[in-house]
Amino acid sequence: MGDAANGVTAEAERFAIGISFGNSSSSIARISPEGKAEVIANEEGDRQIPSVLSYIEGEEYHGTQAKAQLIRNSNNTVAYFRDYLGKNFKSIDPTPCHQSAHPQQSDSTVAFSIRDTTSETPNSVTVSEITTRHLRRLKKSAEEFLGKNVNAAVITVPTDFTDAQREALVASAKEAGIEVLQLIHEPVAAVMAYDARPEATVTDKLVVVADLGGTRSDVAVVASRGGMYTILATAHDYELGGATLDQIIIDHFAKEFIKKHKTDPRENARGLAKLKLEGEATRKALSLGTNAQLSIESLADGVDFGSTVNRTRFELLSGKVFGQFTGLIEQVVKKADLDVLDIDEVIFSGGTSHTPKIAQLARNIFPEKTNILAPGTSTSAINPSELSSRGAAFQASLVQEFDREDIEQSIHPMVTVTPHLSKAIGVQFSAGADVSFQPLLGAETALPARRIAQYFAPKEGGDVLVRVCEGTREIKVTKPEPKEKPAKTEENEDSDFDSDEDEEEDIREVVWHTEKPVAELAVKGTKPVGKVEVMVHVNQDLGLQIAVREVGGQNAVRGAINGSA
Repeated sequence: MGDAANGVTAEAERFAIGISFGNSSSSIARISPEGKAEVIANEEGDRQIPSVLSYIEGEEYHGTQAKAQLIRNSNNTVAYFRDYLGKNFKSIDPTPCHQSAHPQQSDSTVAFSIRDTTSETPNSVTVSEITTRHLRRLKKSAEEFLGKNVNAAVITVPTDFTDAQREALVASAKEAGIEVLQLIHEPVAAVMAYDARPEATVTDKLVVVADLGGTRSDVAVVASRGGMYTILATAHDYELGGATLDQIIIDHFAKEFIKKHKTDPRENARGLAKLKLEGEATRKALSLGTNAQLSIESLADGVDFGSTVNRTRFELLSGKVFGQFTGLIEQVVKKADLDVLDIDEVIFSGGTSHTPKIAQLARNIFPEKTNILAPGTSTSAINPSELSSRGAAFQASLVQEFDREDIEQSIHPMVTVTPHLSKAIGVQFSAGADVSFQPLLGAETALPARRIAQYFAPKEGGDVLVRVCEGTREIKVTKPEPKEKPAKTEENEDSDFDSDEDEEEDIREVVWHTEKPVAELAVKGTKPVGKVEVMVHVNQDLGLQIAVREVGGQNAVRGAINGSA
């Protein structure tokens, strides 16, 4: 007889999804039986679900339907609430909520006064309860799509989420019937989404993740070392996002309307709400095509309004804002004490990353070898709006079978706050081979770490001395030799115009220097045109184990250095 017959109820099977909980929109994802990340559509077919709730005579609307109520029912529509979760009321900026239900103080926390029942009397609903209702609707959408009971999730959070905010999110999810297996940072989830693709090869790299959202922008530098992710630096701009670009479109059309009808539609709350919705739709349309058409019924004083704008005009108007986006990216690279030459990949995440011009400008900042992963620059780029939920889904698939104790141990500070290498460790060769420093373990590698690499031995073979060293890099700047100016002729001698087009830019390159030799090992009698394999293992206490052998050979030369724990 089974447990049920003996009166013992088996614990419900855990089924986890990935949730990207954004301030503007959210998305949910799962790993398909084939092992691929799949973003789940809700009942309306939306994969990007606005983080908005609205109430009409006690009935709850969610997502796109709720967002539409910002025009007619703004006082009972709650939007842009994620960043208020777990915060003291006095510390919040209520600006994003000016066209929706306004945050109010309830004890020390944030609440919204809305009519969420059939009663005419409004209720004070805390931001924690609003979050619970939002997560419950996401959970329901996933269950209806999958036909399974969803009871667990990995949820992404911004890098600046405090402990209080994380605890409040976990508590709200629990009230929604969701066990939070892990909270992972949004930039790490974005890198995971790319690294988890079947065709991807996980390599050591430095990645800039530019998360450009609806109301804010967050940029981070992530060191990916052997599948371990370490955030080196972050930068945030809480007033820069898609809404900033939307405002440019709103102002453009408003001025056009004023010219024709001598009235400003932005001065009317409903007219402004209509412009906001259509302005966002226009920006998204311009990300896909070169022209966009706007049509609004009864914009102001009962007057219908229709117009068009092309991408070139939009990009000219938005030049200053685009500069702010790229400036934030340059800022975070400097904050990490890095140079743009050090960056291997730039990943664009978030809905505003669909704007082609931003990625194109980033392409001008970084060297040609840097892979810019955005729809505007790469055909292999993943939809930026789906990166966080995809990464969360992969993590959920990895940990959903773990026991609760194992999960808690895996995210304990003793495990996650590990020591890192302060300098790169690499190899030098002598006996005719390339004597330049070749990094094997990059700086900021989480310890313990192990790397194996193969190098060509001298063509003639013979003895090879392998020197393991610490190394540092510098950026070498070389000024190009000035070109000879053409001799003056009668045609140009009177011209004061001096063209800068022929002036070449400085040549910048990464140069490695060895600092501290760690060990020397010799491989004797290598075959002509052979290869030498080097293995370096670094313990948490900085102790090293080194093994060097000829590829195909049986015996390895080994060495060990005690750590300094």
